[in-house]
Amino acid sequence: MDMTRNYFELFDLQPGFDLDLGVLSERYRELQKQWHPDRFAHLSERERRLSVQYTAHLNEAFQSLKSPLRRAQYLLLLAGRDTHGESSSQLDPMFLMEQMELRERLSEVADQDDPESELEQLQQEAEQASRDLRAEFVKLYQSDDLDAAEQVVRKMQFAAKLESEIEALEDRLFD
Repeated sequence: MDMTRNYFELFDLQPGFDLDLGVLSERYRELQKQWHPDRFAHLSERERRLSVQYTAHLNEAFQSLKSPLRRAQYLLLLAGRDTHGESSSQLDPMFLMEQMELRERLSEVADQDDPESELEQLQQEAEQASRDLRAEFVKLYQSDDLDAAEQVVRKMQFAAKLESEIEALEDRLFD
């Protein structure tokens, strides 16, 4: 396995945001079988160590391409933009206000007369916002407006965190 190849090349996929996740999973399973450390147990220490490194690289590549947020971040990274650190540009104040309001609503869910319904409503709004942001990212990325695409990825990070917080609250309240 050539670990210098980008994640798309590793899975023999065209670089881009829209992926067939079924094809990605199928190719992942094929490569996983090929490079699984158990297949190298009888070989030298070096070959076993390389197998573990290849498997870790393969797992990271798969998780990055499977997640819409991580895939967008990776596409920007390939274009020379690292969205994992702090940004010098500010996000839209209206967007930040909306995020604060959504989190406030989330913090009050347990106090509602029908917390399950309120949580469902929040989840639907968060999922729609994520879909809208992904569509906006694709449009900007394809038009090579990387500054704006980077801003959308930063918004996607907020949306993903909110969705995660909604799921965690749902687990706490209803499990």
